[in-house]
Amino acid sequence: MTDWFLDRTYLSASGEVRWATLGDPTLPPVVLLHGTPFSSYVWRAVARALAQDHQVFVWDMPGYGASHKSRGQDVSLAAQARVFTELLAHWGLERPQVVAHDFGGCVALRACLLHGARYERLALVDPVALAPWGSPAYRLLGGDAEVFSRLPGALHRALVTEYVSSASRPGLRPEVLERLVDPWCGEEGQAAFYRQIEQNDQRFTDEIQGRYGELELPVLICWGADDTWIPSDRGRELAALIPGAELRLIAGAGHLVQEDAPAELTAALSRHVRTAP
Repeated sequence: MTDWFLDRTYLSASGEVRWATLGDPTLPPVVLLHGTPFSSYVWRAVARALAQDHQVFVWDMPGYGASHKSRGQDVSLAAQARVFTELLAHWGLERPQVVAHDFGGCVALRACLLHGARYERLALVDPVALAPWGSPAYRLLGGDAEVFSRLPGALHRALVTEYVSSASRPGLRPEVLERLVDPWCGEEGQAAFYRQIEQNDQRFTDEIQGRYGELELPVLICWGADDTWIPSDRGRELAALIPGAELRLIAGAGHLVQEDAPAELTAALSRHVRTAP
């Protein structure tokens, strides 16, 4: 557990957020956003690589990873976007470059389009951005969150393990899979897992989907060509809605591109964040 540790805290409206920085603080800032049911841990390899030329900010959203989890906590996409906007102000970042995966994409887009956050550049990796979204399994878990939260611990762990595993095309290494599953186990983690699914639905992208044409910044969209959670065709649809957006499909990668093809993803992101606007 010492290979990835968030050593700083910020008290947000949705609870304590754990965060960290990598790289020289005099270098241009890049902020990484994770998705669900993941944490900043999935960005570890990319973050360390980008930190050669940038100050990289990583954080676990409230209700995820090492950050605060509690009964009644608001961990919706709306809340996460507000927290992200708060964090940018806390960090003193006026126009950072932003890289966002999965529902982190929705969080970054909401912060920009609804809360006035400004970015130098934006990269979206297999983002939750277009309706419809949410697999049948995701909707089932969210619709019966109270029931699933009472599953025996071993059965719950098996369910989460299978669910997380399905995000990878070639398969996750056992130690990585365990690290991604662990935060969702135990009494607190199990309740948090179903809470975050229950609170998120399509209305949070519906509120912004019609405004993607307003984005006036360089946007890179990376997509795992073998993503079974959100098919790569959605990447083409999204790129068509954002003026000047560039789409890169990454062969052999599923939804969790950071684990499936870290070198290819890092190369694409490095070119994007190093290019002068």
